[in-house]
Amino acid sequence: MANKIVVIGGGAAGMSAASAARAADSKANIKVITADEDVAYSPCMIPWVLSGKYTWKSMIMHTPDWYAANRRIEVITKTTVDQIVNGKEEKYVLCKKKKYKFDNLVIATGGVHFVPPVEGRDLRGVFTLKSIRDGKNFQAYLKKVKARRIVVVGAGVLGLEVADGLNVAGYDVTVIEMMKQIVPRLADQDMAALMQARIEAKKIKVVVGAPLERVNGKEFVDSVTAGGKRYACDAVVFATGIRANLEVPKMLDLDFGQLGAVTVSPTMQPYSRGRLVPNVFLAGDVVQVQSAVYSGPTMSQLGSSAVKEGKVAGANAAGMRREFGPTVSPWVTRIAGFEMAAAGMSQGLASWYGTEVVAGRCDGLTRARYYDGALPMAVKVLADRTSHRIVGAQIVAGEGTTGRIDWLAEVIRQSVTAEEFLVCAENAYCPPTSMVVDPIICAVEDLAKKLQ
Repeated sequence: MANKIVVIGGGAAGMSAASAARAADSKANIKVITADEDVAYSPCMIPWVLSGKYTWKSMIMHTPDWYAANRRIEVITKTTVDQIVNGKEEKYVLCKKKKYKFDNLVIATGGVHFVPPVEGRDLRGVFTLKSIRDGKNFQAYLKKVKARRIVVVGAGVLGLEVADGLNVAGYDVTVIEMMKQIVPRLADQDMAALMQARIEAKKIKVVVGAPLERVNGKEFVDSVTAGGKRYACDAVVFATGIRANLEVPKMLDLDFGQLGAVTVSPTMQPYSRGRLVPNVFLAGDVVQVQSAVYSGPTMSQLGSSAVKEGKVAGANAAGMRREFGPTVSPWVTRIAGFEMAAAGMSQGLASWYGTEVVAGRCDGLTRARYYDGALPMAVKVLADRTSHRIVGAQIVAGEGTTGRIDWLAEVIRQSVTAEEFLVCAENAYCPPTSMVVDPIICAVEDLAKKLQ
């Protein structure tokens, strides 16, 4: 009898799981159940659609009909899960009084936007942007009220990308952050300041160290109060963090970790009361995984992580034996025409893990200084003071950060010391693409001197 696989969630993790299951088992009966009306799109693209340069349709890679015709995967949209039974005699997902039987289950329900419990957050004109439908509703509202001024609450990567997109679209944008810097958890203050300067140069107002106190208005939002000051606006976007969506995992009594997400094994299987659940797999923002830098859990809420986890979960649901290893979580963004990237620990995260780090830095260029178009590049590399292992890196540059942060991510993963790096490191050189001594090597040279 064909293996029955049900996937809950139609985002990057869920659709990757379904496709991996099909690749591993050509005969499996595979169904995807999602509350969304669209599948196979990246929410990471929403800020660029808001800029006006792209359409909502351009975000969607495949439709449910495409999955049915090309991969024999049935996708059931606009459907929420009411109950899950995973017993010895019966295993099914109940949706609108209809049972979908399964042998193996994949949960990829993603995350939910955290909105702080402040007065006025339920006023009309207050939004979070998680889905295409959210984005369309937001744009429709802006058009309806003829909005000019928008406040984005939260200066993490998503908040800054949304602010940049809206700025490009012609809106007057203010970003409000409760911490004393932008990207507070993922970047150090000196590197964040470089990026903030670039953002402010594009006429985006950035207010840091200003906790949101309330959203003001009667029926419609007209301003926010943060840090004791009032900021007039026609709409508010909350980008104050993503938390694991635990509604479905709670139906199975799965174990949650200290980071507020489902604890999984390397095979992406969860635990229930300390015991591994043999026929359930999870992937995406709903899980916490292991850090490759220091022993302990981490959240890797990245599209790249969701796809990789989904492939492991889906293949294993189809009878394979694959694993998702400890992660360094390299990330990159492009905001206000400049790039920021990081991997591993920031100084703040290292402190949370109880580790003292030493930092090396280089301020160089993206190309040879004698070649036209060279842009600034700042590289910061962190090492454990005791072991000298490289544990983190951050880059702010006009171009060329992705390949470099991927390079450093692998260095971190392999537990390379600063001294070992300098013995072995080599960089390709061509005047239009790089300096003869890459700023990464320069930063590690500075780091090694400080470690001595």
